[in-house]
Amino acid sequence: MMVEEASGPVTPPLSEPVGERLRRAREAEGLSLADIGQRTRIPIRHLEAIESSNYGSLPSITYAMGFARAYARSVGADEVAIAHDLRGELATTWEPKPRHEPYNPVEPARLPPRGVALAGVLVAVLILLGVGLWYGTSLFRGEDAPEVASVEPAAALPANAVTPPAPTPAPAGRVTLTATDEVWVRVYNGADDTLVMKTMQPGETFDVPLDADRPMINVGRPDKLTVTIDGQAVAPLGSGERAIKDVGISAAALRARASAGA
Repeated sequence: MMVEEASGPVTPPLSEPVGERLRRAREAEGLSLADIGQRTRIPIRHLEAIESSNYGSLPSITYAMGFARAYARSVGADEVAIAHDLRGELATTWEPKPRHEPYNPVEPARLPPRGVALAGVLVAVLILLGVGLWYGTSLFRGEDAPEVASVEPAAALPANAVTPPAPTPAPAGRVTLTATDEVWVRVYNGADDTLVMKTMQPGETFDVPLDADRPMINVGRPDKLTVTIDGQAVAPLGSGERAIKDVGISAAALRARASAGA
């Protein structure tokens, strides 16, 4: 499930593109793209794409909207107006990049020929028949009759014995992410399927699905998230000095981090 920016009424973009307005605002502040990148933690190549209105090089509309809003905040521009006008631009210019689905065909050369496979099955059947005749009859051993192995009965349980109940598996644990400030996050599973991707607002929460397969997170400011398991706080995902990616956020993964002193 992908969570995109909230939709709203789309109006035609202004005559001056959003990227050009942001560039002029940056230059008016006497800032370089490197300065903006340091303030927002957005890669310079993405900032260049925004200024040149090359949004097709960004991963998605959500990235474009989130990056433009962060850019606007860093130069003191009206991020609400920027987001509104950019939505109008993207409505007429956005062309999503095709998603490549990997396909691994079976190599025919690695499959045994059909005749070889059938011969292998036949040999296995003959071996089983031989073993059964040897141990089940005296045909090959020259004996009058096969020995019957003595079987001792299993010890019976006392009449008043109580069978211990099977252990109850420990619950997986509900992992909840809570934003303490505006922060962009992407949560995805082991197959790289997006579970949520958005800019969370202060106080907003997201519950990681209990059935998610190896859920992981990509977040630029991990210090802006609090993490709990069934309401119990766990150690932060990071100090916020750098972005994190491919960090497991299942209950088991978080408990393992805590045990390791991460």
